[in-house]
Amino acid sequence: MATQLTCKSTQACFGGTIGFYSHASSSCASEMRFAVYQPPQAQNQPVPVLYFLSGLTCTEENFITKAGAIAWAAHWGLMLVAPDTSPRGLGIPGEDDSWDFGTGAGFYVDATEEPWAKNYRMYSYVTEELPALIAEHFPVNDLRGIFGHSMGGHGALVCGLRHPDRYQSISAFAPIVAPMQCPWGQKAFINYLGTDQETWADYDASQLVLKAQTSQPILIDQGLADDFLTSQLKPEIFAEACDRANQPLILRMQPGYDHSYYFISTFIADHIQHHAQILLN
Repeated sequence: MATQLTCKSTQACFGGTIGFYSHASSSCASEMRFAVYQPPQAQNQPVPVLYFLSGLTCTEENFITKAGAIAWAAHWGLMLVAPDTSPRGLGIPGEDDSWDFGTGAGFYVDATEEPWAKNYRMYSYVTEELPALIAEHFPVNDLRGIFGHSMGGHGALVCGLRHPDRYQSISAFAPIVAPMQCPWGQKAFINYLGTDQETWADYDASQLVLKAQTSQPILIDQGLADDFLTSQLKPEIFAEACDRANQPLILRMQPGYDHSYYFISTFIADHIQHHAQILLN
């Protein structure tokens, strides 16, 4: 049976089409939303798809409207897909109590702790349900890349490292690379996954890369003026793990740049080219 999509809006953009959609998600047992940019090349043939996972407090709109990515996706002929960052409006006690947990902060894990386990299954949503939905409704081929920002950078690294067969290219902006060792990650993992840290390691890129390398280089851009650099992001931990695992890593520390979409938009062309050179060759 075909999955029903509700189209909220569509607009022409750079010769292609940007659309915003919602659907009943089986993974999250709730309505989920996502955005899709179809480049002009998709009018004639299936194209590779590039998934972007957004950060804390974001929706499916932030990346599409702020990053300046669409022109470059149109240039290279890549479809862009940007899902929301969590289920919303479920009435779960505590879901709106803080900006870094609950609504807008799904952390791309499959929660095992109550009351989150039924709905907060963003890992399965991103890696299984959403790609199947995109393949069903949009003209894509079997080539995929994944990237993201902050919490979404964490998600992109985890999804890409755990499924190198599904995602041929990976990159991230200011990712949370060692969530087991930072306050954002510890808060999310304790509440979503419980206190057994062995389960946390399945969602920690610095742990995963030691046993789940990809053959392609991972590109990471990190601003040196980022307020969260030393307390939450800790790129040096991931760099050391990649070095130990012989995982190719392009880590670019950018002087003067912070954690914002101004930073993302400055380097978005490089990231989309990074994915295009892998996915189109």
